[in-house]
Amino acid sequence: MLKFLTRRLLTMIPVLWVTVTLTFFLVRLAPGGPFTEEKQYPQQAIDQLNQHYGLDAPIHLQYARYIGRLLRGDLGPSLKYQNRSVNEIISETFPVSLELGIWALLVALLLGLPAGIMASLRPNSVLDYAPMSLAMIGICIPSFVLGPLLVLALALGLGWFNASGWNMASDRILPAITLGSAYAAYIARLTRAGMLDVLPQDFIRTARAKGLRESRVIGRHALKPGIFPVISFLGPAVAGLITGSFVVETIFHIPGLGKMFVMGAFNRDYTLVLGLVVFYSALVILFNTVVDVVLAALNPRLRGAS
Repeated sequence: MLKFLTRRLLTMIPVLWVTVTLTFFLVRLAPGGPFTEEKQYPQQAIDQLNQHYGLDAPIHLQYARYIGRLLRGDLGPSLKYQNRSVNEIISETFPVSLELGIWALLVALLLGLPAGIMASLRPNSVLDYAPMSLAMIGICIPSFVLGPLLVLALALGLGWFNASGWNMASDRILPAITLGSAYAAYIARLTRAGMLDVLPQDFIRTARAKGLRESRVIGRHALKPGIFPVISFLGPAVAGLITGSFVVETIFHIPGLGKMFVMGAFNRDYTLVLGLVVFYSALVILFNTVVDVVLAALNPRLRGAS
């Protein structure tokens, strides 16, 4: 297991390096600059700002300096939020995105797992078609459509929730449903497929032949191998829930990392965009590694195959 984990962790280095390099040069190829606004700064002031942040140096030298700071864990200062570093912005806003991601994951699991199990127990019946149809709808409706619909119906129409904000406990409900619904749909379909592969197996027939209750057969014998596809999906799903909340945080005005990433892109804040890309990439690799380790622990045959 230690060798397996070591191989997984070593793959982070080239992946992160390629991600940082591509992002570094792509953001600088975009038109405009961090100090380009509707109200133009005097050229002398722009020259001084470029000199202060090292943007007047050749591009290869800027890249070398950034890699050097990155190796020390320094993501640099924000070019738009004065007197604030990217590390500080991440430490302040990431807990909000993490909390939103956790709530959305709970929504996805609480909706997806029961729906998939129910559909697998009664295939080609109403109990199968109904949840799978809802799952397909959940996959097809993007968050930038579902979010405003929920706000219109439940916040503005019925007045049950606030239309935006992150102050009260109830403010978590609509964003969590918006973000977690699509993942709930995928989990439902993966659970159904995994359970349908497991239920016809001999060990399930044996358990039923022993007279065990159906709930015990499903919960103790079929569920563990049946949700292997779901566990494989949880790595990118958790990373996506935490890092893919750009639209949801913007719709509901949530002060998280996603909103800061959008603002950084609009403001051409090179260091903020780079820092968030590095942070997001590390999270994605970390969650995928955790899932690989869990799968290898549940199925030792996967250790030698990876």
